[in-house]
Amino acid sequence: MIQKKKNKTGLFVTMVAVAAFLALTIVLENTLDPIRNTILFTVLKKGAVYALVACSMNLLNGFTGLFSLGQAGFMLLGAYTYSTLTIPMDAKDMVYYLYGGTVFRFSLPDLLGGVDTPLGLIGGVLLALVCAGIVAALVAWLIGLPVLRLKSDYLAIATLGFAEIIRAVFQWDKLGRVTNGANALKSYPTFSSFNLKDAAGNVTLRLSTFVAVLLAAICIALILLLINSSYGRAFKAIREDEVAAEAMGINLAKHKRLSFCISSFFAGVGGGLFAMYANQAQAKVFTTAMTYEILLIVVIGGIGSISGSCIASFLYVAASEWWLRFLDSEMYIGSFKVPLLRNGFRMVVFSVVIMVVVLFFRRGIMGDKELPDLFRRRPKAEKKGGKAHG
Repeated sequence: MIQKKKNKTGLFVTMVAVAAFLALTIVLENTLDPIRNTILFTVLKKGAVYALVACSMNLLNGFTGLFSLGQAGFMLLGAYTYSTLTIPMDAKDMVYYLYGGTVFRFSLPDLLGGVDTPLGLIGGVLLALVCAGIVAALVAWLIGLPVLRLKSDYLAIATLGFAEIIRAVFQWDKLGRVTNGANALKSYPTFSSFNLKDAAGNVTLRLSTFVAVLLAAICIALILLLINSSYGRAFKAIREDEVAAEAMGINLAKHKRLSFCISSFFAGVGGGLFAMYANQAQAKVFTTAMTYEILLIVVIGGIGSISGSCIASFLYVAASEWWLRFLDSEMYIGSFKVPLLRNGFRMVVFSVVIMVVVLFFRRGIMGDKELPDLFRRRPKAEKKGGKAHG
């Protein structure tokens, strides 16, 4: 009884912390100067997007035990699906001017009343994000049929190859009327489109950062619900021992494919959110390096911890985009020039910091625990047993 009460207390405190963080984003965005504090809001938006993608990768790598490196490819599919479905009709010819227009002669926000109406903006964006996830999941289902038969490193190489192939295909000029070739897709609704304006066009309430964090939080909550369901327990059983899981009646092929498709769905949604954050969608951005960034975040946060992935995402983005940026510019103390400070030195120091973190936190920041676990007390018998064993 006491243990259940502790569990509910931990969950309640976590929910309050998330709600407080959402409220804080609104307060910060509407009290701080958006121009002077651009980097802060950039970190919050990009951190939220990376948190979602990292959680989707953790679902597959950490909870199911399938080592996949195709996250950037599914993000690309999601980004392009979102952008092509939300570019307004009056902007399509301008965006696809090199190819004489596009085959997508409709826009979801326009069908619902236009981006100037709440229904058109909110409904169109949400519907496009869902479509982005569905497209990524369908492609994952197709490539999962042969790929998921592979094990460990072979699966990683196959999914990495898929990501590279899809990036090259989307830059093919023959598909220009669909993907705009190697050119960027623009003019679609972004996070800034959710800022409220008066009749004169002046911003009265900024919600761009809040919307980014809110959408990511909703998707991560859905991932958590899945992990704590019977399907999530089946995924964990497969991770621990495939032979034992199959002996208990778990269909390995079905659950592996399900995990792969769900992970890809949320990676596709994350790709759509990334397109909203970057204000453009371009295939050359979704490189292998992006997948490695996401994998690094998962490792730093803790393989098998959704909370760890979220915390590590914001720390990673803040360190790489903000805290260490001063290392890329020359600095003088009086007439003395500080050595080593030059363009690119930031990444050298950042790499060293990551190595130190991995060495001293081998299981990551959170290990395999979640935030509610921090409020749970171990039974006395377990504590005594641990001491006696030590």
